[in-house]
Amino acid sequence: MTIAVHHRLDGEPGDAVPTVLVHGVGSDLDRWSFVASALARHGQVVRYDLRGHGNSPKPAGPYEIDDFVADHIALMDKLGIERANVIGMSLGGLIAQAVTLRHPERVRRAGFICAVAGRTPEQRQAVLARLRTVEEGGPMLVADSGTRWYTDRFRADHPEVVEAHMKRFLSNDPAAYAAAFRVLATTDLLDELHAIAVPTLIMTGALDVGSPPEMSRAMHERIPHSRLIIVDDVKHAILEEAPHTVADALAAFLYHP
Repeated sequence: MTIAVHHRLDGEPGDAVPTVLVHGVGSDLDRWSFVASALARHGQVVRYDLRGHGNSPKPAGPYEIDDFVADHIALMDKLGIERANVIGMSLGGLIAQAVTLRHPERVRRAGFICAVAGRTPEQRQAVLARLRTVEEGGPMLVADSGTRWYTDRFRADHPEVVEAHMKRFLSNDPAAYAAAFRVLATTDLLDELHAIAVPTLIMTGALDVGSPPEMSRAMHERIPHSRLIIVDDVKHAILEEAPHTVADALAAFLYHP
């Protein structure tokens, strides 16, 4: 069943097609603050809290990838947006893939940042083990003090950023987080990606464990009109460790192709 997600608008409607930003599992729309502000100089930006996250409703699970897609399209309909760019991070990248595949007429350009596709058997085994941990004990058991998401240098230089993220992450509703994480852990759209016909930007950190460069390269190989950017010395928290790089790449891709 579709839900009305909490959302925020940045920038003003204009000639540019709106851009919708989709955050990752365990996060919320504030994760996009820097990028949203940068992109809003060019046109309207929409960001929202996924079901089960932030200020959006937290219905009982299980969740399916198509639930997230339906919520996304319902928000576009509510805002009167016929066609938009869709940019997703992590789980949001998976949702962006699904939106682009299921509703190609609603997407002008797509961006998959630190997204997943084509896990190896070993990677599937590892993420399913994390899923079992989450379902048994909640998000706190996979927090790892941020070491999985942030480089050691960034953690040392910006402890306040890491602390704020960890506080937000640990405040997630355990059941809703587990329901969303199951979608991330068990959904793989690699074999469908060849059908994406819109221009697509694929980006990840060179040190990302959950969304390693080989996944992004596999996506790039399958999507005809795609660009690939691997950001050096960055893990999964690319929106905090390299916000200018992400914002500049997206602005160039979306507004100055």
